[in-house]
Amino acid sequence: MKILDRLEEWIIALLMGAATLIVFIAVLHRYMAGYAIPGLQDWLLSINMTWAQELTIIMFVWMAKFGAAYGVRTGIHVGVDVLINRMGGATRRKFIIFGLAAGALFTGIIGIMGATFVWDNGAHYGIFELLGRNVDELIEGPTTPDLEWPTWMVYSAIPLGSGLMCFRFLQVLVAFIRTGELPHHDHGHVDGLEEDEAENAA
Repeated sequence: MKILDRLEEWIIALLMGAATLIVFIAVLHRYMAGYAIPGLQDWLLSINMTWAQELTIIMFVWMAKFGAAYGVRTGIHVGVDVLINRMGGATRRKFIIFGLAAGALFTGIIGIMGATFVWDNGAHYGIFELLGRNVDELIEGPTTPDLEWPTWMVYSAIPLGSGLMCFRFLQVLVAFIRTGELPHHDHGHVDGLEEDEAENAA
């Protein structure tokens, strides 16, 4: 689980950092290309950055899907639990179990439907072609406008992210049944900052 947890965090961090860097470079390129500096302006205008917006959108979609799974694992999703917290112990437990099971069911269905959509959208063509099988009668599928990537690769965020989110719901559900505890995120805690340092800073 630790390997999966770290991989999940690294994917989110790398996507966020890379998307931010690409946006910064694209804005800087557009800004600097507006200056009539001999040589520099011509060179900047010769650089095609039209792909930057499309790539950052794709990266943020992937980041959001994996970030949602991270939110389930760490308990940072926004929820209105005033009524649940006012219930008695046994009733509260039943409602929490129902809610977690419903979340797992919903994300599982989305994951399966997403996988079917990705498969029909060209994934079968790409996978069969990679395996060296005959793809003459298969539809290759559409590509993205700027990057010209197969759209099934982009849409793979749906089954992968939803599948991971379903797994996280089940993980939290099993842990709650065993211990009665839900993941809780301490908004005042900063990773890497020791408690005594935090007290001194306060």
